[in-house]
Amino acid sequence: MALDPEIFDALVDTVRRFVAERLRPLEDQVAETDEVPAEIVREMREMGLFGLSIPEEYGGLGLTMSEEIRLAFEFGRTTPAFRSTFGTNVGIGSQGLVMAGNEEQKRRWLPKIASGEIVTSFALTEPGAGSDSASVQTRAVPDGDVYRLSGTKRFITNADKASLFTVMARTGEPGAKGVSAFLVPADLPGVSIGKPEKKMGQQGAHVCDVNFDEAPVPAANRLGEEGEGFRIAMRVLDRGRLHIAAVCVGISERLIADAVAYATERKQFGKPLADFQLIQAMIADSKTDTMAAKALVLETAALRDQGKAITLEAAAAKYFASESVGRVADRAVQIFGGAGYIADYGIERLYRDVRLFRIYEGTSQIQQLVIARETIRQGG
Repeated sequence: MALDPEIFDALVDTVRRFVAERLRPLEDQVAETDEVPAEIVREMREMGLFGLSIPEEYGGLGLTMSEEIRLAFEFGRTTPAFRSTFGTNVGIGSQGLVMAGNEEQKRRWLPKIASGEIVTSFALTEPGAGSDSASVQTRAVPDGDVYRLSGTKRFITNADKASLFTVMARTGEPGAKGVSAFLVPADLPGVSIGKPEKKMGQQGAHVCDVNFDEAPVPAANRLGEEGEGFRIAMRVLDRGRLHIAAVCVGISERLIADAVAYATERKQFGKPLADFQLIQAMIADSKTDTMAAKALVLETAALRDQGKAITLEAAAAKYFASESVGRVADRAVQIFGGAGYIADYGIERLYRDVRLFRIYEGTSQIQQLVIARETIRQGG
């Protein structure tokens, strides 16, 4: 159920000020140290940001999808690492539990996830299973009242901070029908975390390998029935893709604002860059890309809030928004010229940051396949 409009508008205003006054001044520091300051994480917990999507009965804010994406727009106006700090709790790390968990599981875990006491992570990708997510090789073998979990997950966001993983593991036949989902505490024997990877961008948001060596996962921690894991993962990703699309829109709006400010102030040939029509063309293309992406995100969120399936629409939103923010970032560098290539201005950092959006939670090519498959199925 949606929040009272006045309360929600106040929350948006609070987040907007938090982004502008607390987060943006720390962007360079986070990029240099590869860490989000502890006091910022504490403030995020106090604001309830770790529980945006957790139902109110379990201690969260219980935002609708339309409300959540409006906050994602705001967090897109700063370094993506800040949103990533609580992003797995809001999205892929918690939503399997929200969607498929039983009441006992929800009451045990969700209040601590909502408060930020527990940081969650979603472990699907493996060294040999990325886009082909139905081919996971991590195995969960029944052994009395536990499953023995063995295998390696790769590029897992927030793995080094997580105390609870949603893990996809094979319990049966090859293919999607043999995959099950488990809630795996990070402190179980046999669970170990690799070092954070060095990345092109998004410093401060860590990804690591997660290794399982006969980890004894209680059977009570399985989400749903055996063989339902892939279906749960796809439902989680539908929602996560829409959230990422909203973040892309926010970053596009930030890039346009920065580019317009620079083009207005910077002079060449005796007049502002903004007076030149070829600069205006780049601004116009960027604005149109961003408005189209935003409209698609808003429409898809409204459909989800109506209880409708959004597999096609979420894939289209993520595909278009992640591709368009890449175009906007490229044009912003061009408008800034040499300054856009220099770290002091921050534009080159955002240029690198946004490249990841076309890869994680399903590459652009996977989104194209999903869009085509669903379009053909609906028209069949």
